[in-house]
Amino acid sequence: MRRVLVLGGTGWLGAEVARVAVADGAEVVCLARGTSGAVPTGARLVRADRRDPGAYDALTGDWDEVVEIAYEPDLVVPALDALADRAQHWTLVSSVSVYARNDEPGADESAALVEPRDLADYPDAKVAAERASAARLGDRLLAARPGLVVGPGDPSDRFGYWPARLHRGGRVLVPTPQGRYAQVIDVADLATWLVAAGRAGTTGVVNAVGAPVLLADLLATVREVAGAPCELVPVDDATLLTHDVRYWAGPRSLPLWLPSADAGFALRDGSAYLAAGGTLRPLRDTVTRVLADEVARGVDRPRRSGLTADEEAAVLRDVPV
Repeated sequence: MRRVLVLGGTGWLGAEVARVAVADGAEVVCLARGTSGAVPTGARLVRADRRDPGAYDALTGDWDEVVEIAYEPDLVVPALDALADRAQHWTLVSSVSVYARNDEPGADESAALVEPRDLADYPDAKVAAERASAARLGDRLLAARPGLVVGPGDPSDRFGYWPARLHRGGRVLVPTPQGRYAQVIDVADLATWLVAAGRAGTTGVVNAVGAPVLLADLLATVREVAGAPCELVPVDDATLLTHDVRYWAGPRSLPLWLPSADAGFALRDGSAYLAAGGTLRPLRDTVTRVLADEVARGVDRPRRSGLTADEEAAVLRDVPV
């Protein structure tokens, strides 16, 4: 039986990888503090704080696959020191945030990376994690670079903002959609590919991204699935910024909205992912699953990303009808 170690396994993506690996017939061990939740049924939790001395002592034997989702140097490097010599294959989940430029539509894995200077910055730390892993593992490493990962349970609340908001109906503030794209990958598709790629011994660097879709088409799909009467109110960037509406994610944001200069972030070349066996489910399927999850969790709950109802109403009162 294949032995798969997930460094994590109780958080969102890690738990999905562990679940898929169990279904794939592997013996699955998750090393984690266990504070993010339980491991999936069939997986075994080794409870440890990875920053503590001896954190990896309970992990005996060799591993067919190790999946690393962390990027902080004080997590990545000790794991490599403790486990690299006992791993046949290693998958590092990186990010398309490693790229130095977001103004190159269609850029592939050969695009220039940021130069890591401040490892407290997410892109810099991801690049440093890739380099440390490559130096230690050589041709046993798969560096997967996902784009925006979405799906039920997403803790960032970015994609889920839109199904939840359109489900409530009424006048909906949206960024002017002309010429804007979104590029998402369903967490279930990503996890399924990560497990299959580990089993197949896939190595190298792969942009694990979805197909680019016009933001207008994404919103139209969400509107159809949500089914509530609503009016989309497009507002230009300058007006939104004047009203302290923010790009992409976080409080007071319109999630998925990017500056025009960063359009290439949502137009990455995903052909290597497809060539390596990756699959992409229809957007409608993802939206349907996310909406069901949002309704179950409460569409009016506090969110990590997006506008509150009061914040949106305040902007809508000030924009021309």
